[in-house]
Amino acid sequence: MSQQSLESQKVGPQADRQSGPQDYIHRFFGGPPLAVIGRLVLLSILVGVILAALGLDPWNIIESVQRLLLRLWDMGFDAVRWLWRYFLLGAVIVVPIWFLTRLAKAPRGL
Repeated sequence: MSQQSLESQKVGPQADRQSGPQDYIHRFFGGPPLAVIGRLVLLSILVGVILAALGLDPWNIIESVQRLLLRLWDMGFDAVRWLWRYFLLGAVIVVPIWFLTRLAKAPRGL
């Protein structure tokens, strides 16, 4: 057998060592780097909007969290009612979608 045919039959860690640098970057990012970076940017903006709505400031994150906790403590049970209401509102959408996706991915033999 030739050297080239022996190398093409290698599997496992030896085959991984011969991958190009592009393959390592793809594996590190978990997909195409530009697509992953784009998703991270969009997710960061979404989380930033949510945190800004809670009154958090990126330059004073510790003080902002302390202020938020103090405000929640001061509101007492109103905060619990407020959180419960938003939890129920989100759960009406999230739980059925989760349930349907779990049913769709269930094994067919049961």
